[in-house]
Amino acid sequence: MSILVFTLILLVGAFTAGMLGSLTGLGGGVVLIPLLTLVFHVDIRYAVGASLVASIANSSGAAAAYIKEGITNVRIGMFLEIATTTGAIIGAVLAVYTPTHLVAILFGFVLLFSAAMTLRKKNEHGDNESNSKLARIMRLNNSYPVNGVEVPYKVRGVAGGYALMTVAGVVSGLLGIGSGALKVLAMDGVMRIPFKVSTTTSNFMIGVTAAASAVIYLQRGYIDPGIALPVVLGVLAGAFGGSRLLMKMNTRKLRLLFCVVISALALEMIYNGFTGKL
Repeated sequence: MSILVFTLILLVGAFTAGMLGSLTGLGGGVVLIPLLTLVFHVDIRYAVGASLVASIANSSGAAAAYIKEGITNVRIGMFLEIATTTGAIIGAVLAVYTPTHLVAILFGFVLLFSAAMTLRKKNEHGDNESNSKLARIMRLNNSYPVNGVEVPYKVRGVAGGYALMTVAGVVSGLLGIGSGALKVLAMDGVMRIPFKVSTTTSNFMIGVTAAASAVIYLQRGYIDPGIALPVVLGVLAGAFGGSRLLMKMNTRKLRLLFCVVISALALEMIYNGFTGKL
């Protein structure tokens, strides 16, 4: 296969990954890394490096729009980024010394968890009964626009959310994905933040988390420009197209289909990991 053909196929694959990631809220990495490792037989460390670079670009573009709309809680994002960045550095260092087959097995199980999380009932509305002293001191309580009306919400479980965010950072650094499922679980399930706020704030944080991990991968030589460049371009274009399609599609059916595909990829990754093919 020539370099030109490889680049074109990779562009199309990355575009598809970015679109599916945008439509489901899981990010392009959950499709991109299996695509690179299972289809193109790229070493999983180089696949993770390319996915991290794509996450930085994708998060940076989307986060600006959500902040402008007033949905993202920047104060919560900046606070929790301390946890995710710390975890991401630990995860990236661990990844360098972790056998590739073990990384593949862990990635498969995280994919299965992410697929299950897309079907979980979301906390659409905030909690207005919380009386968290830590949330008040840090001024984490806020409001977000719903049909032009500002709806207030209060934050609870700050310490628990911070701990779970550290775990999400380790997963992100180790596996090269945004670990959005864990981040949304921390904010939506533990801190009781409205789903729209938790997803947009998670997106805001992903770029910083990925950047911390990417530095380690770059130092170790696991970011190949020949792979990373078409991946970034494809994922960005796919994410933009996915955001346009989101308003016109039945997201429930799409998420169900995506769960089936992701679960199949996860089982393939786990099988290849146990058999030593990755």
